Amino acid sequence: MLKSLTIENYALIERLELQPSAQFNIITGETGAGKSIMVGAVGLLLGNRADTRVLSDPDRKCFIEGEFEISEYELKEFFEEKDLDYDDTALIRREIGTSGKSRAFVNDTPVTLDTLKELGSCLMDIHSQNDTQLLGSASFQLGIIDDYAESNILAEGFKSKFLKYSKALHDYERIKEEEHAIRRESDFNSFLLEELHKARFNEGEQEQLESDQEVLANAEEIKMRLNQALETLSVSEFSIDSGLESVLRDFRQLTNISNTYKSLYERIESVLIELQDIKREVESAEDKVEHDPQKIVEIQDRLGVLYHLQQKHQTNSVVELLNIQAGLEEKVNRFHHLDEELANAEKILESTKQDALHEAKLLSKQRKASFVIFCDELTGMLRELGMEKAVIRIHHEESEMSSTGIDQISILFSASKGIEPLSLKLVASGGEFSRVMFCIKYLLAGKTALPTIIFDEIDAGVAGEIARKLGTMMKEMAMNHQVIAISHLPQIAAKANRHYYVYKDSDEAKAVSKIRLLTEDERVEEIAKMITGDKPSQSAITSARELMLS
Repeated sequence: MLKSLTIENYALIERLELQPSAQFNIITGETGAGKSIMVGAVGLLLGNRADTRVLSDPDRKCFIEGEFEISEYELKEFFEEKDLDYDDTALIRREIGTSGKSRAFVNDTPVTLDTLKELGSCLMDIHSQNDTQLLGSASFQLGIIDDYAESNILAEGFKSKFLKYSKALHDYERIKEEEHAIRRESDFNSFLLEELHKARFNEGEQEQLESDQEVLANAEEIKMRLNQALETLSVSEFSIDSGLESVLRDFRQLTNISNTYKSLYERIESVLIELQDIKREVESAEDKVEHDPQKIVEIQDRLGVLYHLQQKHQTNSVVELLNIQAGLEEKVNRFHHLDEELANAEKILESTKQDALHEAKLLSKQRKASFVIFCDELTGMLRELGMEKAVIRIHHEESEMSSTGIDQISILFSASKGIEPLSLKLVASGGEFSRVMFCIKYLLAGKTALPTIIFDEIDAGVAGEIARKLGTMMKEMAMNHQVIAISHLPQIAAKANRHYYVYKDSDEAKAVSKIRLLTEDERVEEIAKMITGDKPSQSAITSARELMLS
């Protein structure tokens, strides 16, 4: 339920505040005063898109703020899912900056327009003359039947199963499309895989082979230089090894004289030990180096195979070749199990199809069970609203399964005796459309938990006693729902619990729309003006009072 509404810097509205009744609220005023502008502003709270053209003053941002009582509407799970702070009162705010950039907030937490639309759809239903055009849509009509038949839970259950079926169908068709390519490429993939298996590459092998090749190609020079190193280290008369041993003996004598030289003695001893270890490693390296033409040929042959396969597969490393090998193994393995994969996909497809079809038939049964009652109730209400010869029928055909089920329906309408009912969009006039839509909203009001319903001049084309009945029906709806109606009919205005008057204030620098809550006496005068004009007679005032009491 909408507790309060604030609009600032929107179109003709400089600032407007509204605290509607929990029951029936009416908004009246002169044509062009800005009544429907308010509905546009509320639409922004529900996630509609906006641009800078909505700004009354282009140098200031626009904001619309609505406070909603939501304690009775089981929205805690939604708030938790969207990571929003929950409170029994929800504050929704929409801002449009001077650049046209829009921001939305729920309880001061920024949200996307999609989240705002999802929440708004649980809080408000705005119905205007333009929205009546939706009534001609088959999907919209099916939604009406689901609301009336209270089959929405079944419809959601079916939709979930249909999505699983759709995914299974997509998977099966994808595998079928891939089947030809897989079979066509299988021999080639097997050949490539066999070639890589035969090569038996190991990670790091290329680097080792290339290193060994360099050593073997330069074996004579390497052996010569290693021998020279050994000569310098320990073989020659003046080798490093001999020199260090002499130095070490000198420092051993010095440590006998004073411990001051002990640290230096230990360091020299350590260097000598390290040097002897280096000498042994150089000797080992020199022993391993040999000129082996046969081994050079073997390494070159192995690298030739490796380089050839790298070029063939457009890679630069053994790791990449091994990855390609793994991919080929997967493809070849898939080919060998393709029939099994297809059979499994087909099994899942058939299973999910049957599950969805079973749910679709249950949904269809519940929908069809409501057709006669819906048509009778709607026909009766239309006749009460002055369409004495009105007839409503539902044409139903079973269709291919889709996301909405297996039902294809069309609401048929005739306003005249002897005229066969036809599709609403083909035969209904604007006024008839409005009345049909209103009666549908009335029927659905008792079956939905929607807190607030807004009617924007849905009373087009009605007057007199029909208008009075329309007002009475709105009043009845307001017993369980908050109703806000913009109207130009006194019969409807007289039924409201709270009456707001919208007017243009031309005393400002430019004309702006303002709104005020009317007192009881002001209501009588306004309704009297709606009956006879700006200067109501006493009889008009009396008629206004009678309307309010009726």
